[in-house]
Amino acid sequence: MVVLEGFHAVKHALRFGAEVRSVLVLDRDAALGFARTHAPDLVGEFERRAEVVGAGEFVERVGRSHPTGVAGFAERPAGGGEARRAPLVLLDNPRNLGNFGAVIRVAAGLGAGGVVSLGDVDPWHPNVLRGSAGLHFALPVRRLAGLDEVTGRVVAFDAGGVGLRGLEIPDDAVLAFGSERHGLSDAVRARADLVVSLPMRPKVSSYNLTTSVAMALYHWELFRQAS
Repeated sequence: MVVLEGFHAVKHALRFGAEVRSVLVLDRDAALGFARTHAPDLVGEFERRAEVVGAGEFVERVGRSHPTGVAGFAERPAGGGEARRAPLVLLDNPRNLGNFGAVIRVAAGLGAGGVVSLGDVDPWHPNVLRGSAGLHFALPVRRLAGLDEVTGRVVAFDAGGVGLRGLEIPDDAVLAFGSERHGLSDAVRARADLVVSLPMRPKVSSYNLTTSVAMALYHWELFRQAS
């Protein structure tokens, strides 16, 4: 079971078919007001599911308060080897949980085939879920046991790679990104079929991880739309 903190996390979980077990609200009218203005397709769901609780019980059950006064609990979906028709994002030992969640949010928005990671960070950690605003349920998200689970053409991103402009990213590619501090590991670099670099102005050293993923997926999307 995972905690959905805030109205938007609950909204996204419901929209993408999560097994939402309960929805807690501090103020039923306020929660339904959020639904009417931000998710009119889910007004009925919030009317049916909203369980009004006091502020103390909310914090006790959720672990913290939230400005929207809304939270929920959902089943963590089982990971699987889903067939994909869009690139898979591979994060090589990510360390910043907020960035991890933001990557999932961007990947969901641009229609990636999923987000997987190597390393010891649980992709479903509460801080990662907070960063994704509940969009974990929009695409497969899981941690890999090792590189032997990676299938398909691996396109790794590194400042020393060939320029991305003009290159077409295959729909079944695995887009690999290193950690914020250390970059790509030797193992992932060795596994890569191609190492590419993002366009960058001279004297600028790097992009934020989420920005890099967004640029790569948008590049893939542009080529896909043009074909």
